[in-house]
Amino acid sequence: MSLVVLLVTGYGWSNYRHLLNGLATSDVAEGGGADGAVDILLVGMDSRTDAHGNPLPENVLRELHAGSNEGSLTDTVIMLHIPNDGTSAVGFSFPRDSYVSIPGQGNHKINSAYGRGKEAEVVSQQQRGVSDPAALERAGNDAGRKLLLRTVENLTGTSIDHYAEVNLLGFAKITESVGGVPVCLNSDTSDTYSGADFKAGPQSIAGPDALAFVRQRHGLPRGDLDRVVRQQAFLAGLAQTALSGGVLANPNKLRDLINSVQDSVVLDLGDDSDVLDFAERLRGLAAGAIKFNTIPIEDAAYDTPDGEALKVNPRDVKEAVRAASQPPGAPSSPAAQPPPTSASQEAVATRVDVLNGTRTSGLASKVQDQLSGQGIEVGTVGNTSKRSSSVVRYGPGADAAGQEVASLLGGMPTESDSSLSSGRVQVIIGSDYDGPSGPRFSPGGALALDGSARQQDPEVPSQDSISAAGIPCVN
Repeated sequence: MSLVVLLVTGYGWSNYRHLLNGLATSDVAEGGGADGAVDILLVGMDSRTDAHGNPLPENVLRELHAGSNEGSLTDTVIMLHIPNDGTSAVGFSFPRDSYVSIPGQGNHKINSAYGRGKEAEVVSQQQRGVSDPAALERAGNDAGRKLLLRTVENLTGTSIDHYAEVNLLGFAKITESVGGVPVCLNSDTSDTYSGADFKAGPQSIAGPDALAFVRQRHGLPRGDLDRVVRQQAFLAGLAQTALSGGVLANPNKLRDLINSVQDSVVLDLGDDSDVLDFAERLRGLAAGAIKFNTIPIEDAAYDTPDGEALKVNPRDVKEAVRAASQPPGAPSSPAAQPPPTSASQEAVATRVDVLNGTRTSGLASKVQDQLSGQGIEVGTVGNTSKRSSSVVRYGPGADAAGQEVASLLGGMPTESDSSLSSGRVQVIIGSDYDGPSGPRFSPGGALALDGSARQQDPEVPSQDSISAAGIPCVN
């Protein structure tokens, strides 16, 4: 018996050390919050490199129907909320075309947050004299991850504890290492952009087919929203396969899974002991206890400078996340919750005045629309004396809110103003203003790997929440 225990323990420890020794890591999250749960940001990258930055071979890109793409875009963004008792979990999907506030960048589609953060950091590093391509790539990727994480935190009001990122090749390899993932489709489908070619009904998919399954959006009734449901259904099937014991109890599958993770996944999971502690928490998590939701969409055909997008209301998103994350029996009224503490929440609760100090007629109203779209109440809107510089002024107790408003408007300078009443913020637009809604503001065009796609048809009913208790049939 002692020999058996020794062998089993040694095998498990060797696999664990093998995983850690070859794992790609990134210091992204800042520790999250002590909210009685673990929140993980799961990101699927539209990347042509492996987890260590090595370019993928051309034959691999062709097999994956990856095409070419110069930007760093996120195809999948899901926040997974796991209470500390590890008995349940809920995932929140953020469609890639969700039009959100990106700190310091203004309003854009959420799938561009990573690339915008990366590009800004690379430029900053180059200005400091850094020229090594590998160093620039590492610094840029870390900055992109952090900006995406901050974007999701601001949108949801949640402190994220950990980050996990998988690339195109890794996604395909992981599905092969677990022996395929069960899915089910309502009807036959075919798409030349993603390479999807499936028959209706239940089936098991792996490799490039699995990648095509979660990336198709052309030819689907609700476009990107149906793709989100596809991703949720796929993750439900993957959870069911992994938690059934068929993977973790099979030495060959476990070894293949570890090798796939090393090649393709970037993690921020803290110290080594955190990995074991996290696994211990999940011991009681059955597949049926995992559910997936999509954040509320206010307008599925919203016209923006970045093209057609999905309009979301931050207040609705925060409430949906709060409601779905509450344990059974918890108060459902927002009034029962503690007062806001984050800068974004303070900004929502603060009244903001907007004054136009330029010769551009109607600019204050455009900025008002920009802020109102983020759930921020705008009070006075009008004109002021001509000025060359823009500024966000804030009264006593409104410094955090002033900083957040400035971030939403492209990073305007801020200053305190004791003449303003307590909690008041004032946006003064000067002739140098080139933030969102500004006359010279021209954000980069929307980047897309697989072409443009029509958003949700309002007449098509939405898909119910996905649970890992079974294999749901989806569009």
